[in-house]
Amino acid sequence: GELRFDKSAPDMDALKRMTAKLARRGPDGSGFWSDGPVAFGHRRLAIIDLSERSRQPMVDASIGLSLVFNGTIYNYPELRHELIGRGHVFFSDGDTEVILRAYAEWGESCVERLHGMFAFALWDGARLFLARDRLGIKPLYFARTDRFFRFASNPQALLAAGDIDTALDPVALHHQFMLHASVPAPFTILKGIRKLEQGTTLAIDAAGRTAEKRYWTLAAQRPAVAMSEAEWTEAIHAALRVAVKKRIEIADVKVGVLLSGGLDSSLLVALLAEQGVPDLMTFSVGFEDQPEERGSEFEYSDPVAAMYHTRHHKYLIPNAEVLRRLPEAVEAMSEPMFAQDAVAFYLLAEQVSQTVKVVQSGQGADEVFGGYFWYPRMAAETQGSPLERFRRHYFDRDYPELMDLIAPDYQ
Repeated sequence: GELRFDKSAPDMDALKRMTAKLARRGPDGSGFWSDGPVAFGHRRLAIIDLSERSRQPMVDASIGLSLVFNGTIYNYPELRHELIGRGHVFFSDGDTEVILRAYAEWGESCVERLHGMFAFALWDGARLFLARDRLGIKPLYFARTDRFFRFASNPQALLAAGDIDTALDPVALHHQFMLHASVPAPFTILKGIRKLEQGTTLAIDAAGRTAEKRYWTLAAQRPAVAMSEAEWTEAIHAALRVAVKKRIEIADVKVGVLLSGGLDSSLLVALLAEQGVPDLMTFSVGFEDQPEERGSEFEYSDPVAAMYHTRHHKYLIPNAEVLRRLPEAVEAMSEPMFAQDAVAFYLLAEQVSQTVKVVQSGQGADEVFGGYFWYPRMAAETQGSPLERFRRHYFDRDYPELMDLIAPDYQ
């Protein structure tokens, strides 16, 4: 989308170039809408309410609201029921309109009621309101000049619109090479592009006045009453059971699982099988073996698929194909990544998308459950402040090495 500050009409040609960059993310439809200083564009991946009633941008002239939205609201049936009880009348059956009605009912505080992964932008006739989910699962990038404010689901779309400062951001560059290629919001590697922080909303009007608000912060604390190991195990089991169930039940399309055969993805398959999900589809990728490393994960994924009787799909990708497709995979990255499995995910997703639109995966489990090797090292460390313990076991390199790596202009 675009909001103009200079009293000119939105650049619809730029908006079309932006949405063209999102075509692979949203192959099921496209739409555009404009009103005065603001314009929206959307590419749709139809997951909930596959009908045209849920197409975007979603506009309701009767209440003066327009919306573009990426993600899934897991508690939308409950919110919809509550809003109907408050007198709202719906014209669609999906979660997109629930956001529209929730904003009409509760204003900007509606985000506090949304459970799910989301990034959306809403125009109420006076202000553009943007929001991102609590953990930042869904991306939301933006660029601002004295003439306009633009936003999109990835930087490639913003770059396609033009007028972006593409110089490297020195702060982001330091994060890139110190924090496992993770650049925390609001920074990106480019000076001219920023990303909305997780759990945050941003309101901006045509005069350029902005108001940013953090609506959620993780309360990282132990329970008031100590729990035994058995109680923790049952509590985690119950929470995971609910998590996988709501992601299966909410979609109007088939949902599969990316199965590597590791602990995280195998647990997902077991949880879904435990709940009696019929015709469970699993997907694995394998590469050619090298003298120093096994390339295929099939020896781990095959027994899990056999144990739970899944409809298993295996894709063996020759190494020559990986090298040939590497530039394409890099071009598709929203931000630079170091991990080689990013290429594997790209090639696997290409194959999986021919069978299903939605998959669950174990991504993020090592962060939540402390699975990486540096967590026990941090926990065992007794010297220094929490920050020093973190730096000692997490940073990729020390500062002198970073200075040797980075050109003087960015130090």
